[in-house]
Amino acid sequence: MTDSSLRDRAQSNLRDTLTLALECAPGAPALLVFDEQSGLSRLLAEAYRAALPNAAVLNFDRVTAKEILSAVDLLPPKGLVVLVQSTSFRLNEFRFRVELFNRGLKVVEHPHLGRIPEAEFATYLDALAYDRAYYRSVGPALKERIDRAARIAVICEGTELIYDSPFEAAKLNIGDYRGMKNVGGQFPIGEVFTEPKEVRRVNGALKIFAFGDADFTVHAPGRPFTAAIEGGVLVAAPDAPKEFHAVLDQIRAEEREVWVRELGFGLNRALTRERRLTDIGAYERMLGIHLSLGAKHSLYTKPGFPKSGKFHVDVFAAVARVEIDGEKVFEGGGYLIGQ
Repeated sequence: MTDSSLRDRAQSNLRDTLTLALECAPGAPALLVFDEQSGLSRLLAEAYRAALPNAAVLNFDRVTAKEILSAVDLLPPKGLVVLVQSTSFRLNEFRFRVELFNRGLKVVEHPHLGRIPEAEFATYLDALAYDRAYYRSVGPALKERIDRAARIAVICEGTELIYDSPFEAAKLNIGDYRGMKNVGGQFPIGEVFTEPKEVRRVNGALKIFAFGDADFTVHAPGRPFTAAIEGGVLVAAPDAPKEFHAVLDQIRAEEREVWVRELGFGLNRALTRERRLTDIGAYERMLGIHLSLGAKHSLYTKPGFPKSGKFHVDVFAAVARVEIDGEKVFEGGGYLIGQ
């Protein structure tokens, strides 16, 4: 794919996101903070310059923290800040995005772009496309079913993982910020996630085709492997590769057991089992099912799971079908509801 076609794709998708999801008019007050440490950060910065011709623009590596904060101070509430980062910007002890939200600003954050190799640029840009009708129909339809569910079955070839529990209120990451305190967040988007109220009532097995490691890198072995789960704990993965066992060893060294917490329904149709991104934070929105390993989950607090939990490692299921209270909601690589 040529550089010009990548630029055109980036500009088109970003304009849709800014207009349809964040409801930003082209001339609205905006600030773009970027770096040039990676090819993808340079590409996105150029696309945002085109999409936001009136925005103030600062190169993070050429200005001081004081200059950036002074530019932020000039923005009115509901102004827009775009962060295009090869790593992750920090101006103080808090995450920059949190500080911006506290000021009532809209935020679009693209972190860790340096993890995305050039061969994956087109995939990343496609994942930024915003299909408002799709996200705003499938997402709420999933949430409605999850919030009243008593049982969810994640079915892979030869395995079945059963959640025999009601669920925490599902969170939506679908680019619909109406009624929400914060507008924006990390992109790409496309996810509905929850976890069982009774974590210990998760039993069975599933096939895993990809997983993240401590360096936030996606690993995809040549074939899926089986993970057995008893009482909400991953107890065995006999045919898993050594890299996965290394992840389990790291978790057990800190937390003794490998808890299975988040149940995520990825919605982003640009990201699939075959079309992956190396960065786990971006690939997490992959169309299908992912779970988290480790005691950590900052949004759902539970007795016996301290906020100081260290691990939240995503794994991706080679799912054939998902049923919520007996209703098929996912099969054949796509969602069957809300469209």
